[in-house]
Amino acid sequence: MEAYLFDWLNLLVRWLHLVAGIAWIGASFYFVMLDNSLKPPKKPEDARRGVSGELWAVHGGGFYNSQKLPVGPLGEPLSADLHWSKWEAYTTWLSGVGLLVIVYWIGARAYLIDNAVMPLSPGAAIAISAATLALGWLVYDALCRLLGARPRVLGALVYGFVVAVAWALFHLFGARAAYVHVGAMIGTMMVANVFFVIIPGQRRMVEAIRAGRAPDAQQGLRGKMRSVHNTYFTLPVLFVMISNHYPMTYGARHGWLVLALIGAAGVLIREFFVRRHRGRTDYVLPAGALAILALVAMLIAPVAAGPAAQVPRFATVAPIFAQRCAVCHAERPTQPGFAAAPLGVMLDTPARIQAAAPRIQQQVIVTQAMPIGNLTGMTPEERAQVGAWLAGGARLE
Repeated sequence: MEAYLFDWLNLLVRWLHLVAGIAWIGASFYFVMLDNSLKPPKKPEDARRGVSGELWAVHGGGFYNSQKLPVGPLGEPLSADLHWSKWEAYTTWLSGVGLLVIVYWIGARAYLIDNAVMPLSPGAAIAISAATLALGWLVYDALCRLLGARPRVLGALVYGFVVAVAWALFHLFGARAAYVHVGAMIGTMMVANVFFVIIPGQRRMVEAIRAGRAPDAQQGLRGKMRSVHNTYFTLPVLFVMISNHYPMTYGARHGWLVLALIGAAGVLIREFFVRRHRGRTDYVLPAGALAILALVAMLIAPVAAGPAAQVPRFATVAPIFAQRCAVCHAERPTQPGFAAAPLGVMLDTPARIQAAAPRIQQQVIVTQAMPIGNLTGMTPEERAQVGAWLAGGARLE
């Protein structure tokens, strides 16, 4: 019953995370598009009011006129009815950390620790997990403060730092957990940008305007820089969110490099749309992204195994499936922490094992992503026997 209740908690928190993330990303994408699509105001009185740009749009059966005033309205009071875009970000991060706790901290032995990578205690693994999030923000924020005036150098160093962290995590955690923690670290950078830089800067500008002082325009410029960073972080983070469905990526021999390349492709795709909002269409960017993805697909493609010298009978591999797989993948799992078979995959009868042969080949033999974290201790010899049985046609006789 406890595992069942945790599954429901996981479901509800994950649902909240998804909904809040859609709201945050949607708002972020919209305002980046808006900022890059502004045209000079046509009315002289608007320019005198402090309007630097405007955009006319049609949507939902009506017409909208959005205007940007970098330091607020000139010669008139600031509206008391201001909309603040922040809770979408905070809710996304809080629910994401909730998932991290539910899945990877409470279930550290199953999902976080892989003894074949590094034999960590749950306490040590959780401490590293939490430290990764904090370290990511501290290093990123320091780089921004030092190199904010040199965006290309800053971008290269931030990318290099994220790749280095990915490499390190692949030598500490299970591959799936390593991917998730890279995404969680970047997500922490994003929400910390909102909490520590963007919102405080906006508050100081509002306070200055309402006190009758000229606001510091640098506050807005710093906020815009961090907001732009967030838009480039978005697609790599979204990839991490869906990557646990594709063990061919995190289960690759150099999974950290796969993550680095796919993340770079995401940045190129986002840059294409950012430039398009400014009126530039550079097809070389999505072409480059597709080339990177094609390269990754070729590099991690499975190599066809040669014919096995001796094909074991099903009776030989059946105990392996029973001991290493069916404790989780069964109608009634016996492994603590599992209320139902993950993804509904059941390997508790010969017919179900045979039907799942292609999935077993990919996840047990090619990527070795299963058993997750090698929780049940499948040995290389057992994998070799299962692989030989699969290569021989996965026969049940």
